[in-house]
Amino acid sequence: MYSFSVDVKASFDEAIDKVTAALKDEGFGVLTDIDFAGTIKKKLDIDRPAYRILGACNPPLANQAVNADVNAGVLLPCNVVVRDNEDGSCSVVIMDPMAVINLSDNEAVAKVAHEANDRLQRVKAALQS
Repeated sequence: MYSFSVDVKASFDEAIDKVTAALKDEGFGVLTDIDFAGTIKKKLDIDRPAYRILGACNPPLANQAVNADVNAGVLLPCNVVVRDNEDGSCSVVIMDPMAVINLSDNEAVAKVAHEANDRLQRVKAALQS
């Protein structure tokens, strides 16, 4: 599997706020915010439920990864999808850093992936409570 997820009982905007706050608590900022549903509407004129892709980055961890392997940037940032289930809840789907660990045989990059995974698992746990 390449992700882990949690459902949050909240409106879409509330879910975005909760995810952003939980990420911040673990040292992640949101570098990119892609309105996927809005883009699909604009480019293809197809209506979709709200769906955003947040590019989460923990600068110290990202720096460690790139210091260990200058090409590790292709694995960054960690994407977090927030999608409206249209039933009063939203799904939060978080990229699993462990899923890409085999793409590098660098032990220092693996250490960073483990740390990122631990932090993102805590984000998931925070959203569950």
